[in-house]
Amino acid sequence: MGYTFAEKALARAAGLSHAVAGQVVDARPDIVLSHDNTAAIAKIFRSIGLERVAIPDRMAITLDHAVPAPTTKHAQNHAEVRAFVKEQGIKHFFEVGRGICHQVFSEEALILPGQLILGSDSHTAHFGWLGAFGAGVGRTEVAALWATGELWLRVPESMKIVVTGELGRGITAKDLSLHIIGQLGAEGGLYMSVELSGPAIEQMSLESRMVIPNMMAEFGAKNAYLAPDEKVFEYLAERRLRRVAYSVLRNADARSAINDQKSTIKELALYPDPDAVYAAVHTFDASAISLTVSCPHTVDSTQPLSAVRGTRIHQAFIGTCTNGRVEDLAAAAEIVRGRKVAPGTRLLVVPASSEVYADAIRLGHVQTLMEAGAVFGTPGCGPCMGNHMGVLAPGEVCLSTANRNFKGRMGQPEAEIYLASPAVVAASAVTGVITDPREL
Repeated sequence: MGYTFAEKALARAAGLSHAVAGQVVDARPDIVLSHDNTAAIAKIFRSIGLERVAIPDRMAITLDHAVPAPTTKHAQNHAEVRAFVKEQGIKHFFEVGRGICHQVFSEEALILPGQLILGSDSHTAHFGWLGAFGAGVGRTEVAALWATGELWLRVPESMKIVVTGELGRGITAKDLSLHIIGQLGAEGGLYMSVELSGPAIEQMSLESRMVIPNMMAEFGAKNAYLAPDEKVFEYLAERRLRRVAYSVLRNADARSAINDQKSTIKELALYPDPDAVYAAVHTFDASAISLTVSCPHTVDSTQPLSAVRGTRIHQAFIGTCTNGRVEDLAAAAEIVRGRKVAPGTRLLVVPASSEVYADAIRLGHVQTLMEAGAVFGTPGCGPCMGNHMGVLAPGEVCLSTANRNFKGRMGQPEAEIYLASPAVVAASAVTGVITDPREL
């Protein structure tokens, strides 16, 4: 009998020889993620009469949702998080400005293929780009993990999505993700482990691959999975060496050290068996996918860009854990080079991490975007969830690279949010209306 990725990953995390869909297991995650909500979780944790967490070495915490603190209430929250981190001896802690948890933990190579990461953030499925099992859980569940180091999980049924062919000119991972969600519905993958494969995905850059599992949270998925390959192993190997033994990279044995790391990481990778059983299988032809826009107020309310071309926008936003990486900023810079943001429209850019920001500066993308009139914010989640740095006014329309466009998501229920790729957002910023970047 063959097993899916989820069955293999959760069996490993539970210390079992095998597990099957529907089975309940006691899983021990390799990393437990939390962010600004750490202080609130700590209150739950202490309410059960405990003072010390059981797994400080397996906890990872960022400050990313409201950074720098926009209010005194947020500042107090941050202070409580810092005090908790110091008290509990948590070493994987990333301060204001380092960036969004999903981007930072990837850059720091904290999660490896085949591992289990549970987090108090709904987009923890993101780590499927590494071939890891990432899933969001509630604050109470995280408090229980801090207390015991384990959590019961029901092994999800699995869905296979195969993407054949090649994406057309200007069509991105974001368009592919929105297309899948639009076709199958926002609950089409409810509590499913979604395995995505096919040549269209395998040919993507690593940064493009990161978009897909992240967006599958909007598909209702428990987790999403892309098969890790040599590119992923190389990415992780270099970064783990940089983190644990930077000096090694500067000597003549650097290549050998990286290869040793790659071998160790590859041994952890899990792949579904050819005869694994799936609850559903879907096939999409990449060449038939067009530029896609998600319309207010649900992610699965998608349209071809041609259907909404010309829609007036007031704010264009490039950033978030979905599309705030160097590749995204490069695409936007290419569009706006030599142009200006349209009167009556503003372009906000928030890099996903300080590393992304530094690379974008070094490569000249920040200069290009600023010359066009873009405004940059501190790496983090601010505008995406309506905390600050980009809150909308009533009646305004925002075109965003984010993953959600729920009513009130950006802080104002009387505003409208459309979702699209970075190139579409950049093109629309310089015209003031939703625009096909290939026509500029």
